[in-house]
Amino acid sequence: MNFTSVIMAAGMGTRMKSKMPKVIHKVCGKEICRWVIDAAKNAGSDKVCTIVGHRADMVKEILGDICEFALQAEQKGTGHAVMQAIDVIKSAKKEVVILNGDIPLITAESIKKAVNYHRENGNQATVITAVLDDATGYGRIVRGDDGGVRKIVEQKDANDEEKKINEINSGMYVFDSESLLYALEKLTPNNAQGEYYLTDTLEILLNAGKKVGGYAIADNDEIRGINDRIQLDEAEKIMQKRINEYHMRNGVTIRNPQSVCIEDDVEISSDSEICQNVTIKSGTKIGSDCVIGSGSTLDKAVIGDGVNVISSVIIESEVGAGTNVGPFAYIRPNCNVGSDVKVGDFVELKNSTIGDGTKISHLTYIGDSDVGKGVNFGCGTVTVNYDGKKKYRTVIGDNCFIGCNTNLVSPVNVGDGAYIAAGSTITDDIPEDNLSIARARQVNKDGWKDKRK
Repeated sequence: MNFTSVIMAAGMGTRMKSKMPKVIHKVCGKEICRWVIDAAKNAGSDKVCTIVGHRADMVKEILGDICEFALQAEQKGTGHAVMQAIDVIKSAKKEVVILNGDIPLITAESIKKAVNYHRENGNQATVITAVLDDATGYGRIVRGDDGGVRKIVEQKDANDEEKKINEINSGMYVFDSESLLYALEKLTPNNAQGEYYLTDTLEILLNAGKKVGGYAIADNDEIRGINDRIQLDEAEKIMQKRINEYHMRNGVTIRNPQSVCIEDDVEISSDSEICQNVTIKSGTKIGSDCVIGSGSTLDKAVIGDGVNVISSVIIESEVGAGTNVGPFAYIRPNCNVGSDVKVGDFVELKNSTIGDGTKISHLTYIGDSDVGKGVNFGCGTVTVNYDGKKKYRTVIGDNCFIGCNTNLVSPVNVGDGAYIAAGSTITDDIPEDNLSIARARQVNKDGWKDKRK
């Protein structure tokens, strides 16, 4: 589509009561401003410039190289903010779309429609508007007989007839680049606040005989700005509904979707089921025919087909097809769990590889380990991987049997097919197919009770 976008994100956001700028607070796992930038790009914007101000370095560091930046060192109004992107505007070949950086619900489709409306009607400027049931407090759009925008009247300046108008200014616009440059050059701070108002550019263009139109957005939620934590919550609820419905339309069953939190950038294949009270964070991929049970949290997890997860946490790890996890399992970062594995109740894995078909049924800690295929872990097995200064790895071969209450003191290697007797503390390597017993021999003392009397 080829247009330039300027996103105003320099405000302090004092009502958020936060040390962070409001535009980098997150909605469904993605920064508020990033939602706006992505919408502009997906609509066809080939250049995006974000105006930063309050804690600009933090905003630039978090957003990275996804757009250009311009600095508004002093807060002198919306017109002044756009002036900081003057070089970007001068280089624009077609339209410049001005967007607010605190409207995460704006969609690419609406931006695209606004630009098309601007082009089809031959406008030099187009105000993106909304029609509200109650427009109290907003600037009203006053249209002429031809349907074009004649002026924007603020609430305090509106007469009785103008107050009845329910079409309002969203604070976002589409300009022809040359017309915007012309208006910015003539913009002055002749008002009580001594600020440069972007809305004044419309009057400048109208006085110059330019055509100004208004495009009414279809979904008023898209222009919702976020100023405090309550509005952040309201926006997140709307975005969450969008995300959940997207997955449901693509063949995913979500039980009680109002209780399920799925962030942006999550992939779920068809015929998987997400139960109530589940959290799925950005970067997670879930295969088909999976069941993610109540109370589970997945964070940057990669889940194969046919996996069942019951009330468990999986973070930055991969789980192979047909594996069962939980209840109450904790798979920490850097784990690669194979196919048809059982990771049972109160099992914790960390920085480990688990081979196909291995069973870790309950009450076990496996950390910094490489475990082969077909291994069976008895209840209460622990890899003792830390000596107080350094962590070491445990290596367990294929088809081993690890008895209950075994301690594996790293570094240690257990060969293929080895058996470890219950209650053993293993400090030395075990050759393949050996039985290792590392516990005190049982002693039964005959008549001991009688001797105590």
